[in-house]
Amino acid sequence: METGHLGFLRYLFYSLLFIPVFVFLFLLGIIKVAVFCPFVFLVIAFGDTCIIFGLLPMHLFWTSYCIAKSKKFGPYMKCLLILLMPIPIALWAVVGVVGSVIMGVFYAFIWPVMETFRATNQEGYVNKLVACFTDGTCSILWGACTIVRDFADFSYYSYFSVMDELLEVKDCEKPIELKVLQIPGCILATILGLIVDVPMISLIVIYKAPVMFFKGWHRLVEDLIGRAGPFLEDVCVPFAGLLILMWPFIVILSVLVGIISSFGFGGYAAVVAYQENSTKKGLVYIIACLSLFDEYTNDFLFLREGSCFPRFRYRESTEASLPLLPVKELHERIESVHGAKPPLRTASMKLEELKAAVIWDNFFETCEFSGLELLTDGAIGIMDLKEWKNSTNKKTLTIGIPAYAFLRCFLHSIESGSDGFLMRDNVQVTDVNRPEGRVFDWLFEPMSIMKEQIKSLHLQKTEELYLAKLALYCGDTQRQRVEAWENGGIPPYNEIRRAQLEGITRRLHGFCLTLSRLPTFRRRFCEVVNTLDQEAKRQFSGYGSESFIESTV
Repeated sequence: METGHLGFLRYLFYSLLFIPVFVFLFLLGIIKVAVFCPFVFLVIAFGDTCIIFGLLPMHLFWTSYCIAKSKKFGPYMKCLLILLMPIPIALWAVVGVVGSVIMGVFYAFIWPVMETFRATNQEGYVNKLVACFTDGTCSILWGACTIVRDFADFSYYSYFSVMDELLEVKDCEKPIELKVLQIPGCILATILGLIVDVPMISLIVIYKAPVMFFKGWHRLVEDLIGRAGPFLEDVCVPFAGLLILMWPFIVILSVLVGIISSFGFGGYAAVVAYQENSTKKGLVYIIACLSLFDEYTNDFLFLREGSCFPRFRYRESTEASLPLLPVKELHERIESVHGAKPPLRTASMKLEELKAAVIWDNFFETCEFSGLELLTDGAIGIMDLKEWKNSTNKKTLTIGIPAYAFLRCFLHSIESGSDGFLMRDNVQVTDVNRPEGRVFDWLFEPMSIMKEQIKSLHLQKTEELYLAKLALYCGDTQRQRVEAWENGGIPPYNEIRRAQLEGITRRLHGFCLTLSRLPTFRRRFCEVVNTLDQEAKRQFSGYGSESFIESTV
C-alpha cells in the first residue's frame, strides 16, 4: 500500500512539474521564433521564389526544344504540347511560390519550438539546459539555406534529368501521335464527366464528412490516452494537441479538397476516351470513377468494403487501371509476390519503426562504402570523377553506384534469409518496421519485387558478379568497361538467362534514376563524390605533385 502511495505521489509530482516546464519551453521557443522568424522566412520564401522565376525562361525554352526534338511524339502531338506547355509551367510557378511561403511559415514558426522541446530528450547532450537555449537558433538559419539549395538542385538537375530522358530514343518505340478524330469524343466525355461526377463526388464527400469528423476525433483522443500515433514522441505532444483542436477545420479543408478533386475525376474521362480510342469507354469511366472514389473513401475511413455504385470495366487491359485502384488492392497485388500477408503492426512494433532519415542516411553511407570499394578495385577512377564534375557523364556515379549498392543489399538480404532488406550496421527494413506513407510504398514495393525476381533466379557466384558489372555500368555504350573490369563475373551462356539479368539491371537503373531526382539526393551525393575524390587523390598522390592531381581531377 505504501508503495502505491509513493507511486501516486511521484506521478502527481511529475504532473505538476510538467506544466511550468512546458510553459517555460514553449515561451522560450516563441522567443526564438520572434528573433529568427523574419530571417528564416525571407531566406526560404525569397530564395525559392528567385529560383522559380530565374529558371522560368530556361524551363520554357528548353522544354519547347526537347519536345520539338523528341522522337517520342508525332508532329501533331508536338504542336499541341508546345501550345499547352505554358499552362503547366505557369501552374508550377504559382504552386512553387505558394509552397515556398507555406514552407517558410512552417519552418520559421514551428521548427524553433519543436527543436526546443526535442532538446529535452535528445541523447548525447552534456547540458540539456544549454541545448534548450541554443537548439533552433543558428541551426535553423543553416537549415533554411539547405532547403533553398535542395530546391535549386531539384529545379535544375532533376528537371534536366527528366528532359534528357525525353530525348532518349528506345528501339522499336512507336511515337505518340495526336488522335485528331477522337478529340470530339474527348470533349463530349469531359462535359458529361463534369456534369455527372462533380455533383455526385461532392455529395459523397459531404455525406462522409461527419464520419471523418467523429471517427478522426475519436482516434486522436484514443492516441492521446494511449500515447500512440502523433502522441508517440514527447516533442509532438503540443502540436498533436493543437491537431485535436484544429480537427474541425481539417475536415472542412478535406471536404473542399474532395470537391475540387471532382473536377479532375470528371476531366479524366477525356484521357480514358483518348487512350482507349473509344468515346464509349470514356462514358463508362464516368460511372466507374464514382465507385472507385466511394471505395477509396471507405478504405480511408475504415467503412465497409465495396460501393453502391456499379463498377464497369473501362479499360481493355486491367493493368492500365492500376493507379486508380484502392490502396488495399494495390497492397494485395504486391503481397502476392511475397506469398503471405505481412502481420499487422502492433503498438510494440510501432515503437521500433525506422525513421525515414535513418534509412536515407544509411543508404548514402552504403553508397560511400561501395564507391570506395569500387575505387580500390579500379572499377571507377579519376576520369569518372572528372566527368561527373564536368557533367559529361554522370550515370556511372549517380546511377551506377546506387544500383551497385542496392544489388549488394538484395544479395546480402537473400543470403541471410531476411524478409526485408538488410542494410549496413545491421539495420533491417521490413514491411513491418518501415515508415508508413504512400511515398514509401512507391519505393519499398519495387525493391521487394526486384529482390524476389533475383531470388527466383538462384544465381551462381559468377552470375552475381556479372550482374554487379551490369549494375555499375549503365547503357550499351559502356559494354567495353563491363568486359574490362575483371571481378570474376562471367555472362551466362544461356541467352534467355542473360536477357533476364539485363532486364533486372534496367529496372534497377530506372529505380535509381527516379531516386536521383528526389530532393536532397544531389546534395547528399555530392558529399559521397567529395569523399571519393579525396580518396582518389590519396591513392594517386605517388604519381605526381598535388597540383598535377588537382588538374587531373
